[in-house]
Amino acid sequence: MTLKRYERYADEIGELIRTQALRPGDRLPSVRQACASRRISPSTVFEAYYLLEGRGLVHARPRSGYYVNALRLPAQAEPGIAIPVPQTTRVEISELVFDVLGSTRQLDVAPLGSAFPGAALFPLDRLARSLTPAMRRLDARRMVQDLTLGDEQLRRQIGLRYGVEGTGVELAEIVITNGAMEALNLCLQAVTQPGDVVAVESPTFYAALQALERLNLRAVEVATHPRSGVDLASLAEVLQRHPVKACWFMPNFQNPLGSLMPDSSKQAMVELLARHEVPLIEDDVYGEMYFGLRRPPPAKAYDRKGLVMHCSSFSKCLAPGYRVGWTAAGRFASDIQRLKLMSTLSTAIPSQMALSDYLERGSYERHLRQLRQALAGQQALALRLIARHFPDGTRVTRPEGGYFLWLELPPQVDALQLHRMALSQRISIAPGHLFSADRRFAHCLRLNYGHPGDARFEAALKTLGELASLLCKEAAHAQASA
Repeated sequence: MTLKRYERYADEIGELIRTQALRPGDRLPSVRQACASRRISPSTVFEAYYLLEGRGLVHARPRSGYYVNALRLPAQAEPGIAIPVPQTTRVEISELVFDVLGSTRQLDVAPLGSAFPGAALFPLDRLARSLTPAMRRLDARRMVQDLTLGDEQLRRQIGLRYGVEGTGVELAEIVITNGAMEALNLCLQAVTQPGDVVAVESPTFYAALQALERLNLRAVEVATHPRSGVDLASLAEVLQRHPVKACWFMPNFQNPLGSLMPDSSKQAMVELLARHEVPLIEDDVYGEMYFGLRRPPPAKAYDRKGLVMHCSSFSKCLAPGYRVGWTAAGRFASDIQRLKLMSTLSTAIPSQMALSDYLERGSYERHLRQLRQALAGQQALALRLIARHFPDGTRVTRPEGGYFLWLELPPQVDALQLHRMALSQRISIAPGHLFSADRRFAHCLRLNYGHPGDARFEAALKTLGELASLLCKEAAHAQASA
């Protein structure tokens, strides 16, 4: 996808900051200098500097110019790769998920444990204005014609985005669903039977575990690096040891780690699975929320045998509550259609048409740029607050997109206990117990930083760090008294 001139200039400056060619406190080229050296307009320079400011990389000084932020991100250690138990596990996680995450729906609770970004990030008014004209143009016959596959114009818009990004997808394999979760569940049903083994990441998204539990499937966990995603050696071993019927992976900005698989690793993974004839259910709901130069390609881009079922939605990046997702299901598309016909039959027509109208009007890319800018700046703030307020020994990921951080706290901190203490202060978190079939990430937690503009955010992170420090002190005191 072609970047605008101000985005290219901002990314070049950002790379100079990342490599420390520009250091904290250094002054950026003046508008006049940048215009002369780069042959760009003043408005292009200002747009680039505004973008860098939103990402938390620079700040403006009145009548002086723009400077690289003196508050460098602290050199905190990242969590290490977790080595999962090399056996299949019966999944029983739903009761814990329901118990722990019920608090995230309460409006007076700071939503650090939520799975959704803040509503203020989305153009909800603009989407609402797309609904009325779209419905006025509706041909009632299309409501039956497009019933199971979904609105044809919306599917064409989605197919166009695949094409622009370099991923070859046939229109016939795109099925519109009630959010990505229906797409993922239908894909899972299409390729498994009760008792089958499904490979998941370690840690993995708790909704994947809930889906396995509901369908009476067994989980086998694959080692997953907090920065580079699925470990291919671990995956190869799992495929050799177990009769894996499907994989459910999130190569782009994995939930909860935020990891991003390198393109070469995605290709190698797809080729490995193809040799074993194992389908991949690819959850890519965060792929548009990248902070770099380009959208990372999905694993689907390397699929030559139709084994990758790529699933995504507009819920996380544009329209929460509209519940419009899709799957590009490859050789399994007809199976997905039949399953949808036997279950929910159709996705709501008004939501589909409102999104189709919005996409046709060309506002989506501008919205995504603003969304990425806001999230990148908020991540930088969250990392500074964690370094300042959390106990020594805390490790934290540094994702290149999305809106989650994965924290590995000192071993003496029980994340469930921290959850209960935080909830008493009207703060929600997602403890690590939720992200594994055997609940072994007991001193880890996932934090949602995707709420810029929420006045409670900084105070909530400070309080959470203080509570974690208190648990460390209590553990040290108990050990000294023993």
